[in-house]
Amino acid sequence: MKLKNNTPAFILFLLAALAFSGCQSMQKDLLLPGLDDRAFSGLTEIEEAVVRLDGGGADKEGLAKARRQIAAMEGSVADPDFQAQLAAWSGRLYLMEGKNSDAQREYRKAQNLSARNLQSRILSFRLERDLSKRLSLISGDIESSGQPGELLIERGRALFDLNRFFEAVAAFDSAFALLAEKPFYEEAYRIFRGKAWELRELEQGTVNRTMEIARQEEITWKDLIEMTKNETNLIRFITAGRDWPAETIFAQLLERSVIPLSQNAALSEWPSSKPSSAETVLRSGAAWFLWHINAENRANRGLLTRYSSRLQGRSPIPDLDPRSPFIDSVLGCVESEFMSLPDGRNFLPHDRVKGSDFLSMLKKIGP
Repeated sequence: MKLKNNTPAFILFLLAALAFSGCQSMQKDLLLPGLDDRAFSGLTEIEEAVVRLDGGGADKEGLAKARRQIAAMEGSVADPDFQAQLAAWSGRLYLMEGKNSDAQREYRKAQNLSARNLQSRILSFRLERDLSKRLSLISGDIESSGQPGELLIERGRALFDLNRFFEAVAAFDSAFALLAEKPFYEEAYRIFRGKAWELRELEQGTVNRTMEIARQEEITWKDLIEMTKNETNLIRFITAGRDWPAETIFAQLLERSVIPLSQNAALSEWPSSKPSSAETVLRSGAAWFLWHINAENRANRGLLTRYSSRLQGRSPIPDLDPRSPFIDSVLGCVESEFMSLPDGRNFLPHDRVKGSDFLSMLKKIGP
Protein backbone atom coordinates (compact mmCIF):
# COMPACT_ATOMS: atom_id res chain seq x y z
CA MET A 1 0.00 0.00 0.00
CA LYS A 2 1.36 3.35 -1.04
CA LEU A 3 1.21 6.33 1.28
CA LYS A 4 -0.06 9.46 -0.40
CA ASN A 5 1.56 12.81 0.19
CA ASN A 6 -1.37 13.90 2.33
CA THR A 7 -1.08 10.99 4.74
CA PRO A 8 -1.54 12.42 8.26
CA ALA A 9 1.75 12.92 10.06
CA PHE A 10 0.60 11.03 13.12
CA ILE A 11 0.00 7.88 11.04
CA LEU A 12 3.52 8.04 9.70
CA PHE A 13 4.81 8.50 13.23
CA LEU A 14 2.83 5.54 14.54
CA LEU A 15 4.22 3.35 11.78
CA ALA A 16 7.70 4.46 12.75
CA ALA A 17 6.90 3.79 16.38
CA LEU A 18 5.80 0.24 15.63
CA ALA A 19 8.95 -0.39 13.65
CA PHE A 20 11.07 1.03 16.44
CA SER A 21 9.33 -1.00 19.14
CA GLY A 22 10.04 -4.15 17.18
CA CYS A 23 13.73 -3.39 17.47
CA GLN A 24 13.71 -2.87 21.23
CA SER A 25 14.77 -6.44 21.87
CA MET A 26 18.05 -5.65 20.17
CA GLN A 27 18.89 -2.77 22.48
CA LYS A 28 21.29 -4.75 24.63
CA ASP A 29 23.48 -5.60 21.65
CA LEU A 30 23.24 -2.08 20.24
CA LEU A 31 23.81 -0.12 23.43
CA LEU A 32 25.87 -2.42 25.59
CA PRO A 33 27.57 -5.01 23.38
CA GLY A 34 29.32 -7.69 25.38
CA LEU A 35 27.10 -7.25 28.43
CA ASP A 36 25.88 -10.61 29.69
CA ASP A 37 22.14 -11.25 30.07
CA ARG A 38 22.25 -11.27 33.86
CA ALA A 39 23.86 -7.84 34.06
CA PHE A 40 21.51 -6.43 31.45
CA SER A 41 18.51 -7.85 33.29
CA GLY A 42 19.74 -6.27 36.53
CA LEU A 43 20.09 -2.91 34.81
CA THR A 44 16.54 -3.17 33.46
CA GLU A 45 15.24 -4.01 36.94
CA ILE A 46 16.87 -0.86 38.31
CA GLU A 47 15.41 1.18 35.47
CA GLU A 48 11.92 -0.10 36.22
CA ALA A 49 12.30 0.53 39.93
CA VAL A 50 13.45 4.14 39.43
CA VAL A 51 10.80 4.88 36.78
CA ARG A 52 8.00 3.55 39.00
CA LEU A 53 9.25 5.61 41.94
CA ASP A 54 9.46 8.69 39.75
CA GLY A 55 5.96 8.26 38.36
CA GLY A 56 4.12 7.17 41.47
CA GLY A 57 5.56 9.18 44.32
CA ALA A 58 8.80 8.04 45.86
CA ASP A 59 8.55 6.34 49.26
CA LYS A 60 11.46 5.73 51.62
CA GLU A 61 11.26 1.96 51.39
CA GLY A 62 11.22 1.99 47.59
CA LEU A 63 14.09 4.48 47.41
CA ALA A 64 16.19 2.41 49.81
CA LYS A 65 15.53 -0.79 47.83
CA ALA A 66 16.51 0.86 44.53
CA ARG A 67 19.63 2.27 46.17
CA ARG A 68 20.61 -1.23 47.32
CA GLN A 69 20.07 -2.59 43.80
CA ILE A 70 22.42 0.03 42.37
CA ALA A 71 25.04 -0.56 45.05
CA ALA A 72 24.95 -4.32 44.36
CA MET A 73 25.76 -3.78 40.70
CA GLU A 74 28.39 -1.06 41.00
CA GLY A 75 31.76 -2.49 40.03
CA SER A 76 30.23 -5.70 38.68
CA VAL A 77 30.77 -4.64 35.06
CA ALA A 78 33.69 -2.58 33.81
CA ASP A 79 31.81 -1.11 30.83
CA PRO A 80 31.77 2.72 31.21
CA ASP A 81 28.33 3.11 29.65
CA PHE A 82 26.93 0.56 32.11
CA GLN A 83 28.47 2.42 35.04
CA ALA A 84 27.24 5.76 33.64
CA GLN A 85 23.69 4.46 33.62
CA LEU A 86 24.00 3.35 37.23
CA ALA A 87 25.31 6.79 38.20
CA ALA A 88 22.46 8.49 36.33
CA TRP A 89 19.83 6.34 38.05
CA SER A 90 21.49 7.10 41.36
CA GLY A 91 21.25 10.80 40.56
CA ARG A 92 17.55 10.44 39.82
CA LEU A 93 17.05 8.85 43.23
CA TYR A 94 18.87 11.74 44.89
CA LEU A 95 16.57 14.21 43.11
CA MET A 96 13.54 12.36 44.48
CA GLU A 97 15.06 12.72 47.93
CA GLY A 98 15.62 16.45 47.42
CA LYS A 99 19.42 16.06 47.47
CA ASN A 100 20.38 18.21 44.50
CA SER A 101 24.09 18.46 45.29
CA ASP A 102 24.37 14.66 45.44
CA ALA A 103 22.45 14.41 42.16
CA GLN A 104 24.88 16.89 40.58
CA ARG A 105 27.80 14.77 41.78
CA GLU A 106 26.32 11.65 40.21
CA TYR A 107 25.70 13.54 36.98
CA ARG A 108 29.35 14.60 36.77
CA LYS A 109 30.36 11.00 37.41
CA ALA A 110 28.07 9.75 34.63
CA GLN A 111 29.36 12.42 32.25
CA ASN A 112 32.96 11.45 32.90
CA LEU A 113 32.14 7.83 32.21
CA SER A 114 30.00 8.29 29.08
CA ALA A 115 29.07 11.81 28.02
CA ARG A 116 26.30 10.82 25.57
CA ASN A 117 24.65 8.17 27.72
CA LEU A 118 20.86 8.58 27.43
CA GLN A 119 20.13 8.35 31.15
CA SER A 120 22.89 10.83 31.89
CA ARG A 121 21.30 13.30 29.47
CA ILE A 122 17.91 12.80 31.09
CA LEU A 123 19.43 13.52 34.48
CA SER A 124 20.91 16.74 33.09
CA PHE A 125 17.43 17.83 31.98
CA ARG A 126 15.99 17.08 35.40
CA LEU A 127 18.71 19.21 37.00
CA GLU A 128 17.74 22.22 34.85
CA ARG A 129 15.33 24.27 36.95
CA ASP A 130 14.23 26.66 34.20
CA LEU A 131 11.32 24.76 32.65
CA SER A 132 11.41 26.59 29.32
CA LYS A 133 15.12 25.95 28.99
CA ARG A 134 14.61 22.32 30.01
CA LEU A 135 12.02 21.86 27.26
CA SER A 136 14.33 23.47 24.71
CA LEU A 137 17.19 21.16 25.67
CA ILE A 138 14.98 18.08 25.48
CA SER A 139 13.53 19.09 22.11
CA GLY A 140 17.00 19.67 20.69
CA ASP A 141 18.17 16.29 21.92
CA ILE A 142 15.12 14.58 20.41
CA GLU A 143 15.81 16.14 17.02
CA SER A 144 19.41 14.93 17.05
CA SER A 145 18.85 11.43 18.44
CA GLY A 146 15.83 10.03 16.62
CA GLN A 147 13.12 10.46 19.27
CA PRO A 148 13.91 7.83 21.93
CA GLY A 149 10.79 7.08 23.95
CA GLU A 150 12.49 8.04 27.21
CA LEU A 151 13.15 11.54 25.88
CA LEU A 152 9.51 11.90 24.85
CA ILE A 153 8.54 11.05 28.43
CA GLU A 154 10.76 13.94 29.55
CA ARG A 155 9.21 16.20 26.92
CA GLY A 156 5.72 15.27 28.12
CA ARG A 157 6.60 16.07 31.71
CA ALA A 158 8.18 19.40 30.80
CA LEU A 159 5.15 20.38 28.71
CA PHE A 160 2.87 19.35 31.57
CA ASP A 161 4.76 21.56 34.01
CA LEU A 162 4.50 24.44 31.52
CA ASN A 163 0.71 23.96 31.33
CA ARG A 164 0.88 22.96 27.65
CA PHE A 165 -1.44 20.02 28.12
CA PHE A 166 -2.48 19.22 24.53
CA GLU A 167 1.17 18.83 23.57
CA ALA A 168 1.92 16.85 26.73
CA VAL A 169 -0.77 14.29 25.86
CA ALA A 170 0.72 13.83 22.38
CA ALA A 171 4.24 13.42 23.78
CA PHE A 172 3.15 10.81 26.32
CA ASP A 173 1.16 8.83 23.76
CA SER A 174 4.11 8.78 21.37
CA ALA A 175 6.44 7.72 24.19
CA PHE A 176 4.18 4.89 25.28
CA ALA A 177 4.06 3.55 21.71
CA LEU A 178 7.83 3.64 21.41
CA LEU A 179 8.33 2.03 24.82
CA ALA A 180 5.85 -0.80 24.26
CA GLU A 181 8.41 -3.40 25.36
CA LYS A 182 8.85 -1.51 28.62
CA PRO A 183 5.22 -1.25 29.81
CA PHE A 184 6.32 0.06 33.19
CA TYR A 185 6.86 3.47 31.59
CA GLU A 186 3.18 3.78 30.69
CA GLU A 187 2.14 2.33 34.05
CA ALA A 188 4.31 4.86 35.87
CA TYR A 189 3.51 7.99 33.85
CA ARG A 190 -0.08 7.46 32.73
CA ILE A 191 -1.20 9.50 35.74
CA PHE A 192 0.56 12.50 34.17
CA ARG A 193 -0.99 11.72 30.79
CA GLY A 194 -4.43 11.37 32.38
CA LYS A 195 -4.13 14.65 34.24
CA ALA A 196 -2.93 16.41 31.07
CA TRP A 197 -5.99 15.05 29.27
CA GLU A 198 -8.28 16.37 32.01
CA LEU A 199 -6.67 19.80 31.85
CA ARG A 200 -6.31 20.02 28.08
CA GLU A 201 -9.28 22.39 27.68
CA LEU A 202 -8.23 24.58 30.58
CA GLU A 203 -4.80 25.75 29.50
CA GLN A 204 -6.04 28.94 27.84
CA GLY A 205 -7.13 31.93 29.92
CA THR A 206 -6.41 30.60 33.39
CA VAL A 207 -4.15 32.35 35.88
CA ASN A 208 -1.28 30.49 37.53
CA ARG A 209 -3.04 30.04 40.87
CA THR A 210 -6.08 28.61 39.14
CA MET A 211 -3.92 26.14 37.29
CA GLU A 212 -2.26 25.06 40.54
CA ILE A 213 -5.68 24.39 42.05
CA ALA A 214 -6.90 22.64 38.89
CA ARG A 215 -4.10 20.08 39.25
CA GLN A 216 -5.12 19.10 42.77
CA GLU A 217 -6.86 15.80 43.42
CA GLU A 218 -8.97 17.54 46.06
CA ILE A 219 -9.73 21.17 46.90
CA THR A 220 -10.70 23.18 49.96
CA TRP A 221 -13.34 25.88 50.30
CA LYS A 222 -10.53 28.42 50.09
CA ASP A 223 -9.33 26.88 46.81
CA LEU A 224 -12.89 26.87 45.48
CA ILE A 225 -13.31 30.56 46.29
CA GLU A 226 -9.96 31.54 44.76
CA MET A 227 -10.80 29.69 41.56
CA THR A 228 -14.29 31.21 41.37
CA LYS A 229 -12.91 34.69 42.02
CA ASN A 230 -10.12 34.34 39.43
CA GLU A 231 -12.15 32.78 36.64
CA THR A 232 -15.68 34.20 36.93
CA ASN A 233 -17.78 37.13 38.12
CA LEU A 234 -20.08 34.84 40.06
CA ILE A 235 -19.19 36.22 43.49
CA ARG A 236 -19.39 39.90 42.58
CA PHE A 237 -22.74 40.03 44.39
CA ILE A 238 -20.63 39.61 47.54
CA THR A 239 -17.46 41.53 46.69
CA ALA A 240 -18.89 44.23 44.37
CA GLY A 241 -15.57 44.00 42.54
CA ARG A 242 -13.44 44.53 45.64
CA ASP A 243 -10.30 42.41 45.93
CA TRP A 244 -11.15 40.67 49.18
CA PRO A 245 -9.05 37.75 50.46
CA ALA A 246 -10.57 34.29 50.21
CA GLU A 247 -11.12 34.06 53.98
CA THR A 248 -13.28 37.21 53.99
CA ILE A 249 -15.31 35.98 51.03
CA PHE A 250 -15.73 32.59 52.70
CA ALA A 251 -17.19 34.21 55.82
CA GLN A 252 -19.61 36.29 53.73
CA LEU A 253 -20.71 33.31 51.63
CA LEU A 254 -21.22 31.24 54.78
CA GLU A 255 -23.36 33.98 56.29
CA ARG A 256 -25.57 34.04 53.19
CA SER A 257 -25.81 30.21 53.15
CA VAL A 258 -24.03 29.95 49.80
CA ILE A 259 -21.70 27.58 51.63
CA PRO A 260 -23.48 24.90 53.73
CA LEU A 261 -22.83 24.38 57.42
CA SER A 262 -22.19 20.71 56.70
CA GLN A 263 -21.56 18.62 53.60
CA ASN A 264 -23.21 15.52 55.02
CA ALA A 265 -25.98 14.87 52.50
CA ALA A 266 -27.68 12.43 54.91
CA LEU A 267 -28.13 14.89 57.79
CA SER A 268 -31.62 15.73 59.07
CA GLU A 269 -30.69 19.04 60.73
CA TRP A 270 -27.81 21.48 60.48
CA PRO A 271 -25.03 21.34 63.11
CA SER A 272 -24.36 24.25 65.45
CA SER A 273 -20.68 24.42 64.48
CA LYS A 274 -19.38 26.19 61.37
CA PRO A 275 -17.06 24.73 58.74
CA SER A 276 -13.52 25.93 58.12
CA SER A 277 -12.25 27.35 54.84
CA ALA A 278 -9.62 24.56 54.97
CA GLU A 279 -12.30 21.86 54.81
CA THR A 280 -12.15 19.57 51.78
CA VAL A 281 -14.98 20.13 49.30
CA LEU A 282 -17.23 17.15 48.57
CA ARG A 283 -19.57 16.74 45.62
CA SER A 284 -22.50 17.58 47.89
CA GLY A 285 -20.84 20.85 48.92
CA ALA A 286 -19.90 21.71 45.35
CA ALA A 287 -23.49 21.18 44.22
CA TRP A 288 -24.80 23.37 47.05
CA PHE A 289 -22.34 26.15 46.22
CA LEU A 290 -22.96 26.05 42.47
CA TRP A 291 -26.76 25.98 42.72
CA HIS A 292 -26.92 28.72 45.36
CA ILE A 293 -24.49 30.94 43.51
CA ASN A 294 -26.50 30.37 40.33
CA ALA A 295 -29.68 31.42 42.14
CA GLU A 296 -27.99 34.54 43.52
CA ASN A 297 -26.71 35.61 40.11
CA ARG A 298 -30.12 35.05 38.53
CA ALA A 299 -31.82 36.84 41.42
CA ASN A 300 -34.14 33.85 41.73
CA ARG A 301 -34.04 32.22 45.15
CA GLY A 302 -37.09 30.23 44.17
CA LEU A 303 -34.63 27.86 42.47
CA LEU A 304 -33.50 26.74 45.93
CA THR A 305 -36.80 24.87 46.53
CA ARG A 306 -37.66 24.16 42.92
CA TYR A 307 -37.47 20.38 43.17
CA SER A 308 -38.21 19.48 46.78
CA SER A 309 -41.60 21.20 46.53
CA ARG A 310 -42.57 18.77 43.74
CA LEU A 311 -41.17 15.48 45.01
CA GLN A 312 -43.70 12.88 46.12
CA GLY A 313 -41.56 11.16 48.73
CA ARG A 314 -39.14 9.51 46.29
CA SER A 315 -35.78 10.74 45.03
CA PRO A 316 -34.91 10.25 41.34
CA ILE A 317 -31.29 9.73 42.49
CA PRO A 318 -30.91 6.47 44.49
CA ASP A 319 -28.07 7.60 46.78
CA LEU A 320 -29.77 10.87 47.80
CA ASP A 321 -32.67 10.94 50.26
CA PRO A 322 -35.59 13.11 49.07
CA ARG A 323 -35.57 14.82 52.49
CA SER A 324 -31.91 15.79 52.20
CA PRO A 325 -31.30 19.55 52.30
CA PHE A 326 -29.05 18.96 49.26
CA ILE A 327 -31.80 17.54 47.04
CA ASP A 328 -32.58 20.83 45.25
CA SER A 329 -28.94 21.69 44.70
CA VAL A 330 -28.07 18.26 43.36
CA LEU A 331 -31.09 17.94 41.08
CA GLY A 332 -30.61 21.51 39.87
CA CYS A 333 -26.93 20.98 39.04
CA VAL A 334 -27.62 17.68 37.29
CA GLU A 335 -30.58 18.99 35.27
CA SER A 336 -28.65 22.14 34.30
CA GLU A 337 -25.63 19.95 33.46
CA PHE A 338 -23.31 21.82 35.83
CA MET A 339 -22.58 18.39 37.30
CA SER A 340 -23.28 14.82 36.25
CA LEU A 341 -24.08 11.41 37.70
CA PRO A 342 -20.67 9.66 37.60
CA ASP A 343 -22.12 6.19 37.00
CA GLY A 344 -25.23 7.41 35.18
CA ARG A 345 -27.41 6.70 38.20
CA ASN A 346 -25.89 7.86 41.51
CA PHE A 347 -24.55 11.26 42.52
CA LEU A 348 -21.89 10.05 45.00
CA PRO A 349 -22.35 13.10 47.27
CA HIS A 350 -19.50 12.24 49.63
CA ASP A 351 -16.80 11.88 46.98
CA ARG A 352 -14.11 14.56 46.93
CA VAL A 353 -13.96 17.10 44.10
CA LYS A 354 -10.88 17.42 41.92
CA GLY A 355 -9.71 20.89 40.96
CA SER A 356 -9.99 20.27 37.22
CA ASP A 357 -13.55 18.98 37.64
CA PHE A 358 -14.62 22.03 39.62
CA LEU A 359 -13.16 24.42 37.05
CA SER A 360 -15.16 22.63 34.34
CA MET A 361 -18.29 23.02 36.46
CA LEU A 362 -17.67 26.74 36.89
CA LYS A 363 -17.28 27.26 33.16
CA LYS A 364 -20.70 25.66 32.56
CA ILE A 365 -22.45 28.24 34.74
CA GLY A 366 -21.11 31.26 32.93
CA PRO A 367 -18.86 34.29 33.48
